[in-house]
Amino acid sequence: MTTSYTSNSASTTVELKPSYNIPLVLVIVAIPLFLVQPWVAGVFALLGLFLMFQTVTLRLFFTPTDLDIYRGEKLIRRFPYREWQNWRIFWNPMPILFYFKEVKSIHFLPILFDPNTLKACLEERCPQI
Repeated sequence: MTTSYTSNSASTTVELKPSYNIPLVLVIVAIPLFLVQPWVAGVFALLGLFLMFQTVTLRLFFTPTDLDIYRGEKLIRRFPYREWQNWRIFWNPMPILFYFKEVKSIHFLPILFDPNTLKACLEERCPQI
């Protein structure tokens, strides 16, 4: 069901590889922060561990018609491209947040997957106006 990303692959399904950058940064920042503000460090560490769990368990697939989110083998959400109005990846030097707007809702997702493949798939399958 998965393929690696190649140009002109809009007719294939692309699975985004996980990226552990954000969870690792949060956990690493929590370590020295513990000496200064233990409760703030605890919040950073818990958020980092939660995002690490999400990175391990969630998978994003760009199909020819939808963005599908799986937890293991179970499809948990499908976002048809035809309902998308806009998308954006925030902070280009180190992408941290992916935003997209559908006809009826807005979504924000932390970048827990390969940002380069994400951007390439978005530009190919949901070009911005």
